[in-house]
Amino acid sequence: MIVCFLFWRVHYSLPRTVYQGASMPAFDFQSYITDIPDYPKPGVIFKDVTTLFKDPEGFTAAIDAIAEHFEGKGITKVVGAEARGFMIGAPVAYRLHAGFVPARKPGKLPRETRSESYELEYGSDSLEMHLDAIDENDIVLVVDDLIATGGTAAAQARLVSKAGAKVEGFAFLLELAFLNPREALAQSSNAEVYSLISVD
Repeated sequence: MIVCFLFWRVHYSLPRTVYQGASMPAFDFQSYITDIPDYPKPGVIFKDVTTLFKDPEGFTAAIDAIAEHFEGKGITKVVGAEARGFMIGAPVAYRLHAGFVPARKPGKLPRETRSESYELEYGSDSLEMHLDAIDENDIVLVVDDLIATGGTAAAQARLVSKAGAKVEGFAFLLELAFLNPREALAQSSNAEVYSLISVD
């Protein structure tokens, strides 16, 4: 997912997105995201989410917001892609009393897997899940820190579908809406897409 941040250009700026859940006060997630200009190359503003992760209040609010949104929807498994999807997906799964399933790069899982490829800006990549990680009785939430083109999330949705399970929703901290990621997701799933911050 690191490459996705390279899509941030100088002329794009994040709107301040304020979340207010049923049991928590309004929260400004944008104030916890740090802009790093000219990184990793000139003309790029890198959006650093680690400043949100390191802050107890900010990280807790993000996890709570996603979990509260999908409470009561019967989620049994949360899927997160390597690597920052793990950081969000696991605590969301804990909050939802669901299992967590890692979607990993090829060769990282020790037992029999199923695989799904997706396109990158240059070339392609793939993700794998253990064959027994999800079954037809599961209701799945796909979680990641950022969605740019939608390729990674769509690949995870296809892996879930191959297992015969239902994708109930997608959840992200940041959505680069100007890259139209929902179009890519719509080709793999008609599930709800929920983002804490969206950039048009």
